[in-house]
Amino acid sequence: MTSPDSAAALGPATGSPAAVGPAALRPRLPSPLQTVEDERFARRGLRLLLKRDDLIHPDLIGNKWRKLEPNLRAAAGRTIVTFGGAYSHHLRATAAAGRLLGLPTIGVVRGHELAGQPLNPSLSRCAADGMRLRFIDRSTYRRKSEPDVLATILRDVGVAYVVPEGGSNSRAVQSCTALGQELRGHADVVVVACGTGGTIAGLAAGLGPGQRALGIPVLKGGFLTDEIRALQEQAFGGRRGDWSLDDRFHFGGYARTTPELEAFARDFEDRHGLPVERLYVAKMLYGLVTLAEEGAFARGTTVAAVITGRPFP
Repeated sequence: MTSPDSAAALGPATGSPAAVGPAALRPRLPSPLQTVEDERFARRGLRLLLKRDDLIHPDLIGNKWRKLEPNLRAAAGRTIVTFGGAYSHHLRATAAAGRLLGLPTIGVVRGHELAGQPLNPSLSRCAADGMRLRFIDRSTYRRKSEPDVLATILRDVGVAYVVPEGGSNSRAVQSCTALGQELRGHADVVVVACGTGGTIAGLAAGLGPGQRALGIPVLKGGFLTDEIRALQEQAFGGRRGDWSLDDRFHFGGYARTTPELEAFARDFEDRHGLPVERLYVAKMLYGLVTLAEEGAFARGTTVAAVITGRPFP
């Protein structure tokens, strides 16, 4: 975006004030931390915790709350413009925030070929929550952070506050440090699914000495390390915390699943009574179980899995 911070705020903050501020939505913070018994970990001398960020708020779920909340405050009543693919959880959360707070929202969707076609369930929910959807071609979408391209996209919007794809900017990263702080003293390794990298960038910075964060990217391509470094540079002036990524568990890319992953998610639900979101959480849990079976964690290690979302109806 044109600013590394909030993306861009175009024009003075003269939009209509939101009906309520984010704090009035009564988030459940800190989110619960649950111990679960799972023989796949117990037989290797590991303790498994679930950090239930999916219980923070019924509409602004998990890391979406943590990343959106500071940007909602910064928007100061302006129209929020943001970006995502056809199955973006971020678009859906932003649309819900707009409905709850009385903020107008515009979602710029990757894929001009989707215009005029029936909306999928995710985009239908966005529209039902009042988000205006604009479809742009994939080439332009890739260049959306270039100032001239962004200006063209926003030409007819007027006064607006722009939030980047996935909600990951320096405000979001700084907000996500609270997730790490809530886990201080509770786990040796914290595992989280990664889309745009903002959550792990803040999480790692918030953890204490001797703790480390492990990210499971849900997109293929191996580009996320540089993105996280850039986000930490913007938020903190340099790298913070001990973090690493394991790129093996994307199952073909974002919004893609396989019968194997589906079977794993159903089994985890049966074992622990936890509704498992498929695009992020299932991949993270699959990767975590695989790593445990590979002996990636020493006996006596406590591992916390961040449950960043839940299945959408």
